[in-house]
Amino acid sequence: MKNLNLIEPKTLSGFMELEPSRQRLFNAVLDTIRHSFEAYSFLPIDTPVIEYSSVLNAKAGEETQKQIYRFLKGDTDMSLRFDLTVPLAKYVAKNYHNLTFPFRRYQIGKVYRGERPQKGRFREFYQADIDIVGDGALSIFCDAEIPSIIAGVFKSLGFNDFTIMLSNRKILQGFLESLKLQEKTTAIGTVLDKLKKIGIEKVKEELVKLDIKKSAIDKITKFISIAGTTNEQISILNSQFSALDSQLFTDGVNELQQVIDGIRAFGISDKNFQIDLSIIRGLDYYTGTVFETFIMGHESVGSVCSGGRYGNLAGLYIDKQLPGVGISIGVTRLFDKLESELAKNLKPTPSSDVLVVSADNNITSLIPIAMKLKELGLSPLLFLEDTKLKKKFQYAEKLNIPFMVIIGENERETNTITLKNLNSGKQLEQIALKEVHKIIIDFYN
Repeated sequence: MKNLNLIEPKTLSGFMELEPSRQRLFNAVLDTIRHSFEAYSFLPIDTPVIEYSSVLNAKAGEETQKQIYRFLKGDTDMSLRFDLTVPLAKYVAKNYHNLTFPFRRYQIGKVYRGERPQKGRFREFYQADIDIVGDGALSIFCDAEIPSIIAGVFKSLGFNDFTIMLSNRKILQGFLESLKLQEKTTAIGTVLDKLKKIGIEKVKEELVKLDIKKSAIDKITKFISIAGTTNEQISILNSQFSALDSQLFTDGVNELQQVIDGIRAFGISDKNFQIDLSIIRGLDYYTGTVFETFIMGHESVGSVCSGGRYGNLAGLYIDKQLPGVGISIGVTRLFDKLESELAKNLKPTPSSDVLVVSADNNITSLIPIAMKLKELGLSPLLFLEDTKLKKKFQYAEKLNIPFMVIIGENERETNTITLKNLNSGKQLEQIALKEVHKIIIDFYN
């Protein structure tokens, strides 16, 4: 009789679940990013998924606050973290006296945003962040180092054709200041941040809604569209806009030039970075250099890595000036959009090197063999079910296990094993355990 009380096993919309083979690929992506960060001497930290709402809301803009998952447990007002940067600010403030500055940290973990789920947009997703935080000051050349790390990460993921778009928020802020629009800088920045999604005409329509004159809108859209080589763009900013009465603008252009000089010194080719004055980043805490990264041939995916310089993110938590610069990779979105490419570029190792089976279902004789293979440095998987040998081959095939050790009566009598390469079909009979180790190690090398 059918049980009518069964609960449908469904997952909330906007949350990703993967079957094991895809999860292994996702884990390989995480491991590759982690190893890249550590290669640049960043230190790992981990912060709680749940924080006091007062901590998270301190630096969340109006749009972000709408997306925060917030709840009460007893009298405690708590929220799920919406990024890893604000928790970092709390962490640095809380542990200030125990940290060595400049503090170079990385963190990879889940964050939560209550936005409308759609293709490539999730409510729960992994971010992979790095930040360099200074005590009192932080060299502008730290901003220049960031693109070299971005390059290292994406090359390690198999993407060599990418472009890092960069700008400096002070440039646009100074330009808006010259138009007497400084009070609308945040609102204008929020609109410009949508440019690559909605296009220039929609941007103009939204700027009209901010009660900005058409003449000013034309100047803004013309300004953010300045094109040419990197050197030509800098030249235009220095020449055509030299009369602007804005120290902020001048500082921004000078900082951008220093960052570009540094990027080149770090060995990044001009083909992999480009000035884009429309890059503004929607989060309010950025104050200087900003980055967005696009993989060529996959521009429709959008920015796969973004971030920038913040002047004093921890200022609300500690009476210290702690400037920093960092980037964030939306790993879940990257995987969702580019899984097939990542599968070509990364080859996760099988969960097991070898499946150990019995030809006659004498299970107890398998255990010492598997333990010895483990001592030799392999990852054996014991098949303990009483079933036909054909089923055991099918099991190994489904798990992509490359080798099978088969033990039968003959192998037990001669204290040897039979080894079968499941990729080539080649079978070696009556060989010693040490030979198994050598054959499998040679297979991976």
